[in-house]
Amino acid sequence: MGDLLPALTPTNLTCYQALLLPGIQFAQAFSLTNGVYSYRLKKKSITIDLKEALTLNRLKLCESEYRFGAIVWENEPVGSGELVTLCEQQLGWKKSTTYTVLKKLCERGILKNENALVTALVPQAQVQKFESEQFINRTFGGSLPGFITAFMNDKKLSRQEAEQLKKLIDSYKED
Repeated sequence: MGDLLPALTPTNLTCYQALLLPGIQFAQAFSLTNGVYSYRLKKKSITIDLKEALTLNRLKLCESEYRFGAIVWENEPVGSGELVTLCEQQLGWKKSTTYTVLKKLCERGILKNENALVTALVPQAQVQKFESEQFINRTFGGSLPGFITAFMNDKKLSRQEAEQLKKLIDSYKED
């Protein structure tokens, strides 16, 4: 966990619970072994590898960071000077803003700026997966059917769209 957060103790653990699993209330932490906390949640017990959870949490990007990352993903490898120009054109940013956000995302291990050449260390698909899962967990209690129901609301699908979704769902079915 190193530079990500101060040492985890029972005292500051409550703060991290909200960061790691928003909306979930834990009754108590009952053991810690090699950075893995086990929790009692009502009648069920769950285990969280805090190092892994904190590493994944670094993928949480605000809107401006994501838009910046999208420019890098679309153009990588991209020179930092060219990145400044792209950010000015697409985001209306000044040079200092571009370099500030670049530095922040490099420190978090999302991007790398080496010899004025910027590349992504984390693929866009990984960030999208993380953000999607966080949204569904936070908004719909982790229920994909709940999300789809809310998303579809009064919308109608064409036969082709319905068939595509059926095939997609079938490809993810458990055996």
